[in-house]
Amino acid sequence: MKLQRSSAVATILASLLTPLLPATARADAYRAKPKLVVILVLDQFREDYLERYRSDFKSPNGFNLFLNDGANFPDCYYNYANTMTAPGHTTIGTGAYTNGHGIALNEWWDLSRSTTHPVSSVEDERYLLVGSADPKEVGASPRNELASTLGDEVVLATKGQSKLFGISLKDRAAILTSGHASKGAFWLDHATGHFVSSTYWGPTLPTWASAFNASDRTAQALTEAHARPGHFYDDVGKSPASVSYLLDFAKALVSGEQMGTHDVTDVLTISISSTDILGHGVGPDAPEQRAMVDAVDTDLNDFFTWLNQHVDGGLPNVWIALTGDHGIAPTVQAAQADGMPAASFNTSKLIEALNTRLTARFSPTKPTKFLLQSELPYLTLDPRPFAALKVSEADAESAVKDLLPEALESTLDPEPSTPSSTRLAPRPFIRHAYTRTEIASNQLPPTEDGQLIAHSFSTNGGWYVLMTPGMYDLGGATGTNHFTPYSYDRHVPLSFFGTPFEPGTYHGRVEPVDLAATLAALLRVNQPSAAVGHILTQAIDPSYDAQPHKQ
Repeated sequence: MKLQRSSAVATILASLLTPLLPATARADAYRAKPKLVVILVLDQFREDYLERYRSDFKSPNGFNLFLNDGANFPDCYYNYANTMTAPGHTTIGTGAYTNGHGIALNEWWDLSRSTTHPVSSVEDERYLLVGSADPKEVGASPRNELASTLGDEVVLATKGQSKLFGISLKDRAAILTSGHASKGAFWLDHATGHFVSSTYWGPTLPTWASAFNASDRTAQALTEAHARPGHFYDDVGKSPASVSYLLDFAKALVSGEQMGTHDVTDVLTISISSTDILGHGVGPDAPEQRAMVDAVDTDLNDFFTWLNQHVDGGLPNVWIALTGDHGIAPTVQAAQADGMPAASFNTSKLIEALNTRLTARFSPTKPTKFLLQSELPYLTLDPRPFAALKVSEADAESAVKDLLPEALESTLDPEPSTPSSTRLAPRPFIRHAYTRTEIASNQLPPTEDGQLIAHSFSTNGGWYVLMTPGMYDLGGATGTNHFTPYSYDRHVPLSFFGTPFEPGTYHGRVEPVDLAATLAALLRVNQPSAAVGHILTQAIDPSYDAQPHKQ
């Protein structure tokens, strides 16, 4: 239900002194209507940031571009359980969940490719990095992304004429949101802060990218963040200086590639990682995170105002979609202070305890490592020792699932043996766990939890058990994390700005997969190959393309 409609969009577009497209001009990517589509992702950005800090936003073209002059959906939740960066960005780009696009984690074990380390979601040993100080460093590509993206479909629809690019501080965010047919994806070298790419897109960086790296902009960011040379990603990344740095690179890209000046629609995906790099350390309630959100607002205002001056026809010829790749839990300390049953556990100790119990069950005379270090919510089994003992995948995974609650309890301090006169410290627990075998055969409960788990299925990662701890429980003693099916990890913004959208606030559950479906419909291109989202017709101005298109 639409609660209100803002008339401010007319004011802002008039003030930009650029001609507005006729309300009946029918959009299609084939004829550059719009000139440019920007998909903006904020990493680790819960939607409630926009509500809590709304009074901070003074800039007309920052977050207010969406809150006052766009179609805003404050009730947007991911409909899967593996709320991580790589699957989130892939879901935004493809309009599908993990069971459609295949990306389950930031990295996973693929023993056919490496027995020494997990393979990242975008790692590709068939290519080399471009722009790196190490000429032999392994490159990256979207090889693991098993679905097309919105940008891919625009490129296909225009027979390769549309320009599609992706940028971020993170490789996975730049690559997976933009897709297979991009003309380039760029991300940070963690040490130097220079933007790099991969030979998947060509043997050298574009001239404009090399010029940006050679400028004094990197040194300026280091100075602004009071950073150590050689630690750009860690030091500058958690500083507001990284936001303007990324968006200045976006300006260099738009100018260098003349995006938004062609006879077809161009697509640019931008992922701002700074909120995630900082947020893991300080949590969502820290004043430092609020300052970061305010910096994003200011820098977006500068960037969108700049776009108005550098895209043919200005902002009336630009559509922008805003969302996030996942939310975040409060720190355990903050949640406990407010009376919530939050607790932490040691993931490494949990894996060690499981290995001990699996050894006792399957190999009592020979201590064996049956589990591999992996990212939660997945516990990854090493199939090799099980195969040597002739234990099937189903039996191995079932054993891990059965032993999991006991193993976790063994890593905790014992509870007091007598009643307490004060509130006891919360204890983590396992809410539920499902084996890969169960998920693959759809042996899941007919509940929302079951659907969330089903949407998290991937054949990547070999044998595994997907676990959910108790609410606000985290696998670490400091900072915070995201990886659960709870609403605080799934809640993200979803807003659109552009001529087809009727400004207002629209309540009712929507999902990030709706972004690609909605833009594909308005651009008159195919939805991405595995898309499952809905077209958000309630936010489309009914007069926008009421007239038939004249060719």
